[in-house]
Amino acid sequence: MQLTSQTKPPPANSAATSAARRRDAMQILRRKLLEASRRLPLFFPSAHHRGHAHAHAIATLAAALRDQPAGSLAAAPWAAIQRRGAKMLGSEVKLGNVIQRRVLWITTYPIPLVNLQGRIYQVIKAQHSHQGRGGATIQVELRDVDTGNKITERFRTDEALERVFVEEKSFTYLYQEGDNVTLMEPETFEQLEVSKELFGKTAAYLKDEMKVTLQYFDGRPMSASVPPRVTCTVVEAQPHSKGITAQPQYKRVLLDNGLTVLVPPFVEAGEKIVVSTADDSYMTRA
Repeated sequence: MQLTSQTKPPPANSAATSAARRRDAMQILRRKLLEASRRLPLFFPSAHHRGHAHAHAIATLAAALRDQPAGSLAAAPWAAIQRRGAKMLGSEVKLGNVIQRRVLWITTYPIPLVNLQGRIYQVIKAQHSHQGRGGATIQVELRDVDTGNKITERFRTDEALERVFVEEKSFTYLYQEGDNVTLMEPETFEQLEVSKELFGKTAAYLKDEMKVTLQYFDGRPMSASVPPRVTCTVVEAQPHSKGITAQPQYKRVLLDNGLTVLVPPFVEAGEKIVVSTADDSYMTRA
């Protein structure tokens, strides 16, 4: 009887196998992250932000999986790919944004430097400026969503901030009583009373049955907004004097909500116009 020698396959390299499994898992997670970002564009407002978000999530997952034993990849922390916010530059700050800034505070002994918990602010006003060699900056007025206190900050346009994304819900405006505004949920017809201050200066545009939006953060209303364009009636206007001018001369008129805006000279009292609620500017005739 002839004996045939059989060579046994070398034992698999457990380290290499584990690394391969991790690579496969990371590729799967990357694909899932890309799919999620396409379904939820709100959390990744631009390709620039998506790139940073993907890189951050992959790095976080890699750190979380580094010490995982083989076969335990199914227990990977999926919360690691959930982004609370996205990085934004100072030049991208706009009215209504909610941002989070980490604060470093100098104290005395025994702790010389403490990284306080980040506070959440809403952008009330934003003004860009460029001061020669100093570079472009943006000065913003911020409201602390917890205390309501307002502060003024100046950011460089290339300074990194974190935008906090909020949940938005639609309501119907019913009426105003004192400093409070009563809204109605259009599907359940439940009424909700909120502070008029949530609307800021746009509270002047509130009208019966107007569709408004509440921004929620951590389950509580943080700010409110009206439609970007609203139709108003001109109640007072200077008469238009016909004449030939090199450039159109705008005039100031009084609207039915008490605001005054600049309009072209042909707009007369009693007419309806469309106004931008962002900057109280004339858009067109209604």
